Amino acid sequence: MFHDLSTTTSNGNSVGRLCRKLRMVETALPSPNLPRPDVAGVVRRIGGRGPAAVALSGGVDSSVVALLAREALGERATAVTLVGAAVSRSERDRAIRVAATVGIRHILVEVDPLREEAYASNPKDRCYHCRKIETRAIREWGSPHGIVQYLDGVHADDPGEDRPGIRAMDQAGFLHPLLEAGWGKSVVREIAHERGLPTWDEPSDACLASRITHGDRITAEGLARVADAEERVRSLGFRRVRVRVRGEGARVEVDGPEVSRLLAEPTASTVRSELERLGFREVTLDLVGYRSRPGA
Repeated sequence: MFHDLSTTTSNGNSVGRLCRKLRMVETALPSPNLPRPDVAGVVRRIGGRGPAAVALSGGVDSSVVALLAREALGERATAVTLVGAAVSRSERDRAIRVAATVGIRHILVEVDPLREEAYASNPKDRCYHCRKIETRAIREWGSPHGIVQYLDGVHADDPGEDRPGIRAMDQAGFLHPLLEAGWGKSVVREIAHERGLPTWDEPSDACLASRITHGDRITAEGLARVADAEERVRSLGFRRVRVRVRGEGARVEVDGPEVSRLLAEPTASTVRSELERLGFREVTLDLVGYRSRPGA
């Protein structure tokens, strides 16, 4: 099912945006002594390839691609956000907010990867199967709508020895404008900041399924519980939250500088009690904090 969204959605509370911009960014912006990124060149390349669909999660990377596609193609650019059990409400709402800011046509496409055993069984290459399902859904929408190029937010810091999700995107014929330009995360954030994107300093995110230990089956109920748990912890003022699930146990991660606050009372007890109300039998608070890892 497809939903065409208006691009006139409110951009959110201005005070909230200002507070986000005043917080410390995850990755430092580039030195002013470095060469300026060739934004015009990227816009020109996108514009020369014809009507585009941008896979928009609302994260800073895909947001910048949506912005540049809109500049390059105008009404011939469409942002496509996948929605369903595997996508949190906060991610969907973030994508809607970004699309409204950019002024790009925005489509919600419903997709249910849980119907595919290769995904639901949660193997180590789950990301590959997930991206295959997602790219197929986007292309199925795009083909009858005249789309000839499919764009994503993969950037120069992403590729590694084992990135099955990127492999699936490549096989589906998706293009990576940020990677093609050689831009890493810090450059992407710089451009997003300069262009006033509301998510320029937000921490990186990953799909809800990444919280569930490989081999443990993925269910709609389990994904919803993870999303609910992270929202409850985030509501206490934490910037980035991961609730890692193994069986009926949960481990809560926040950014390293915020660990001491997570462990302090009454926050620690509040977090444990909130997650226990959701059905987690054992709740632990990570003493080290969030560690960056592919797709997590």
